[in-house]
Amino acid sequence: MGESNLIASVEKRLETLIEINRRNLREHGITKGDRIFPTVTLTREYGCAGFPVAQRLQEIMEKRSGLPWLVMDKELFRAAAENHHVSEEVFSNLGVKHRFLDEALSTFSPRWKSDKDYYRLLVRQIAALAQEGNVILVGRGAAGLTQELGNCFHFRIVAPLSYRIAAISSRHGVDAEEAERMAIKHQRQREAFIADFLGRDLADPTLYHLVFNNARVTVDRMAQIIADFVTGGQ
Repeated sequence: MGESNLIASVEKRLETLIEINRRNLREHGITKGDRIFPTVTLTREYGCAGFPVAQRLQEIMEKRSGLPWLVMDKELFRAAAENHHVSEEVFSNLGVKHRFLDEALSTFSPRWKSDKDYYRLLVRQIAALAQEGNVILVGRGAAGLTQELGNCFHFRIVAPLSYRIAAISSRHGVDAEEAERMAIKHQRQREAFIADFLGRDLADPTLYHLVFNNARVTVDRMAQIIADFVTGGQ
């Protein structure tokens, strides 16, 4: 499948996701022109609880608003992967390949797809979904991509390295030494990739409405605070 066909395929899937969201809202008697719907972006350090917070936030927002909310994380990668006929790992591990190797191989083979090529496809989906609203976008530079959108609320989750090591060790079944290696390696790779592609430092606290310390605030409490912030306590 050619590049233009691949992009068209991804965009078709995106249009389907957006239409599902709109249809769900219409079933509640609401059309896009009635009001602007909020979008939440969650950025986290490697080892912090991003997706659990997103899932809990989705439950709270749907209960409060009576409207459906989408959580786009693994689903976003799966949609792009299916349309590109590549492994989900290509998208979930963006930035892992060494940049020099990535660019060197692309010069030798026109069929080689660099991380940047794949990320450009995700950018289209992230931006379009953010504009629609009632969506929670987890990771992959969403906070940097949507800074100029007035309907977006940005939150970051951080924690001391010791806390993240313990969380990674428990989650992946590895010892503390390996967990520390993973925490440092993956965090650096993610930050470098986003900084290279977007020209932004996602560790910059001024990009966010609120920053949470995962070691001091529970998943449920973070979700409750975010929901209060986005809805104005309603």
